Amino acid sequence: MIHQFAFQFYPYIALAVFLVGSWVRFDYAMYTWRTGSSQLLSSRGMRLGSNLFHVGVLAILGGHFVGLLTPHSVYEVFITSAQKQLLAMVVGGIAGVLCFAGISILLWRRLFNERVRATGTAGDLLVLVLIFAQLVLGMVSIRVSAGHLDGSVMLVLSEWAQRIVTFRAGAADAIVGVHWVYKAHILLGMTLFLIAPFTRLVHVWSIPLSYLWRPYQVVRKRQATLDYGRRG
Repeated sequence: MIHQFAFQFYPYIALAVFLVGSWVRFDYAMYTWRTGSSQLLSSRGMRLGSNLFHVGVLAILGGHFVGLLTPHSVYEVFITSAQKQLLAMVVGGIAGVLCFAGISILLWRRLFNERVRATGTAGDLLVLVLIFAQLVLGMVSIRVSAGHLDGSVMLVLSEWAQRIVTFRAGAADAIVGVHWVYKAHILLGMTLFLIAPFTRLVHVWSIPLSYLWRPYQVVRKRQATLDYGRRG
């Protein structure tokens, strides 16, 4: 019963809360829909950590989306399941290392930078800790995957994901026999969806593509303003 709830029903609960909660927050608390950047408090490590994290996490999310939700029949004429698994391990490993380095820098800032820590919230720290744990599980799963390179487990995980998104029964039964690290990775991933509407993770909806072409923001220092006033 616990397994059935965790892998057949909990994903729907998490995704429903993610969708409805995000809509409610946008409708009733629009001005809280932001990342809450701490760069103005301290820029040390922020640019490097943020860039590494976002590049890595976007690659990971894209890989999970394509890898898990693409039916085997679509790609089997181009690549075998074993080759697909190896590709996922290599690309996912590189992206995971980038993301892990970035989240480590951001977590360090949150814990040990006095200005950032003083103005942060428990939710900010919780998000970073959970993402850090999720990345650790993901990296461990690559090590576990190295023990079975035939692609069979990847097919099983894909079957689970495709059954969930197509509202078919038997999703939980499909992954009964997989290693616990995959199950923990799935549960924590769903939990991140669950808490997203109530944390800064909600800004995942606001993909900042406009950053590529928007003009730079002009920021004037206070001293410069005072000097200008005296000259005037």
